[in-house]
Amino acid sequence: MSEWKNKCVEEWALQGAPMPDSVDWKSVYEAKPLGRNLLKNPSPLGLSKDSPPPEPELPDIPMHGPPISAPEGDFTGWKTDTEILPTDTSGIPPGVVICYLPEYSWFTLEQVVDLKAEGLWNELMDGFQPEIEVQDWYEESQVHDQIYELHVKLLAADKTTVIAEHSVSPTEDRSVYSHTWKEVSHVFSGYGPGVRYVHFLHRVKNNFVRQFYPTLFAGSSVVVKPVKSSS
Repeated sequence: MSEWKNKCVEEWALQGAPMPDSVDWKSVYEAKPLGRNLLKNPSPLGLSKDSPPPEPELPDIPMHGPPISAPEGDFTGWKTDTEILPTDTSGIPPGVVICYLPEYSWFTLEQVVDLKAEGLWNELMDGFQPEIEVQDWYEESQVHDQIYELHVKLLAADKTTVIAEHSVSPTEDRSVYSHTWKEVSHVFSGYGPGVRYVHFLHRVKNNFVRQFYPTLFAGSSVVVKPVKSSS
């Protein structure tokens, strides 16, 4: 067994995992693909889940100009999209004069993790099938009843075939407000052979009523754990 393969065995204690000699173990060891966050730029708003989300600033003078639809941040590594939602006027009686109505938008961020490029080898993903843990944090908010969605897919080599997936769209309880981070997490286990990519997508809802009120998020992660999946 090579020196670098020994280092990998010692670092991750992969009991029973296939570790063929054809793998470049030096590159694997240096990439350290197990136990670290494989997402690029996991907190593009510059926030940490270990500190309370900042309170929204309320300026003395309302904003002028077109409504803002997306938060400010460094979204390097992410594909982003904004969907402006139609204004709901169904509950407004005829003849009522409206000065302002809330304008909602979904802000979507997505990223595809190439597991092989991150240092994981095919035999590990197909035979050992390590657990894949997905975690995200979003701000408890009074913006709307549904302000967050998470959609994660484990994809085959063609980037199209879905081997396993998980989606969640929680409903908020707006009768209470503690302004804390809410955790969303899922562990993929026993997903079967062929996984080569992880497609991570989450959406947050924003509100504009004379001022922009985003739903904040932080600490997104995709971690392949040195733990064998249970079937």
